[in-house]
Order: sequence, then structure tokens, then C-alpha cells
Amino acid sequence: MNDILITKSLHKSYKKLNALKGLSISVKQGQIYGLLGPNGSGKTTTLGILLGVIKADGGSFSWFGKGQRDENRSNIGALLETPNFYPYLNAIDNLKIVAAIKSLDNTSQRIEKVLKRVDLWKRKDATFKTYSLGMKQRLAIASAILADPDVLVLDEPTNGLDPQGIAEIRSLILDIAAEGKTIIIASHILDEIEKMCTHVAILKDGELIREATLDEIMIQDKVLCIGSDNIEELKLTIEEIPELKFLKDLAPNILVSVDGEISNAMVNKMLAEKGVYLNTLMLHKKNLESTFLEIINK
Repeated sequence: MNDILITKSLHKSYKKLNALKGLSISVKQGQIYGLLGPNGSGKTTTLGILLGVIKADGGSFSWFGKGQRDENRSNIGALLETPNFYPYLNAIDNLKIVAAIKSLDNTSQRIEKVLKRVDLWKRKDATFKTYSLGMKQRLAIASAILADPDVLVLDEPTNGLDPQGIAEIRSLILDIAAEGKTIIIASHILDEIEKMCTHVAILKDGELIREATLDEIMIQDKVLCIGSDNIEELKLTIEEIPELKFLKDLAPNILVSVDGEISNAMVNKMLAEKGVYLNTLMLHKKNLESTFLEIINK
């Protein structure tokens, strides 16, 4: 597959804050690539640099093997932060302005096509201010795909949406990706990333912790749900056992990660030898959230 994006040692600081510390990632054609990380991990800063909104302090990046030329962005559709359109204009008139800015031809046909694509054609004459948040997000995606770009860059595309709105945006993104488009998504909503992405990069405090396919990321240590009569004592004891790593509270129990070669009986024995006796010990079904916590905590 062709390289769509390569970054090499990107750095960015805001006064005393190091937002990015040498970020190097690679995105190939056709991937749905997720940038994951807690707030402040550098996701939005990364996208801002890649889209020319923010200037990096160091390092480099290249779109389509053509470096950092401004014209590269003509083949990139983007949704950064909150959708921003003229509130008293309808969908068609708002998209006409976008088309004019991008110097697009066949404007009417393009607008009809994308509004039908995002299921807003029936509301094409309604003003933007009357739209729900989910509809506003769909109009923003319509704007991003108006020029039929090969790449979509989406920053928190499901942020603030209700479950139905999230499902609609997810379905739309997967539908667009099925055409062979490359999609880069920054998000902290791990459940949605797990349902959409083929590849992920995990960021923490501006650094790349792990980059791999989603399947490779999910193959980590197994996760156990354990509990005892004194949960605080259990947590303190876990800190003394290198083979066990605390992940999160799951009241009344906790989640811990452990090497897959260590049996449940061995875990029980390790804790019993330190005077802590379990009343709960079972395998926890893994998802991207628990795997993400494993990687971040390591």
C-alpha cells in the first residue's frame, strides 16, 4: 500500500508545555487510523500541524510522498473541533460557500450528492441553527467530502453525540472508508475506535507509546477481575507483585493485567502468600479500553 502520511520526530511546545515529543507515525492508503490518548496527549496538536493550522517546532511530515506543500491539502477533507457554519443559512447555501472557497465546479451536483450521502437531503432547506448536534456533525462531514478527497481527517467526530448520533456517524465513516478512502480519526472514545479503526497509535503526554494494527494492540496480557474483603489492602499488595498490574476500579472489584502464561491459580497463590485472600477471581472480557489502560500504565 502507498504511504499517505509519514511524520518524523514532530515536536511542539507551548511555553513550558511539551505538547509533542518526537512523534513519528505512518499511515497507508485505505487505513482507518485512530490517534488515541487522554486529553492533553497531543492528538489535536498533531492534526493541527498536519493540516497547516499549527506550526511545528521541529521534525517533518509528508502527505502523499510530496512533503509539506500547501497544495497537498486540496486532497484532504477535515473536521476539526466544533462544526462552524452560518447559522441562518441552510445546508445548500452553506455548502455553496464551501464550494466557492475551494473553487469547485459542478457545485449543485456535488452538494446534492454529499447531502444525500450524509442523509440530510430532506433537511436541505432548514437553517443550520435548527439542526441537532448530530446533524451538524453530518453537515461538517458533507463539507469535508465535498471535493471528493482521498483522505478524511476527523477530530473527535462523535464527541457530545447521543448513542443514535454516534451510531450514525460511525456508519457514515465506515461507508466512506469502504470506497477506499483513508481516514484519520483522533478520539478518546475508545469503544468507537474499536468499532471503526484498522490501525491505531496510542499517545501519552505527547509521546507515541504504541503504533500497530488494532488486532496487534488487542493482543496484550490477559485481564482479570479480582476482589477481596479489603479492596484497599488488595491494591497495596498488588503493588508488591511485579507480575500484576492494577488497571482500574470496577466496584466492588478491580481489574488487573497479568501475563497470559500465569494461571488464575498462580495469581490466587501469589496473593494468598502475602495474606490476601480473594473472594472474586475471573477472566475479564477484554476490550480496547482495558488494553489501552494496560499500555498507558506500563
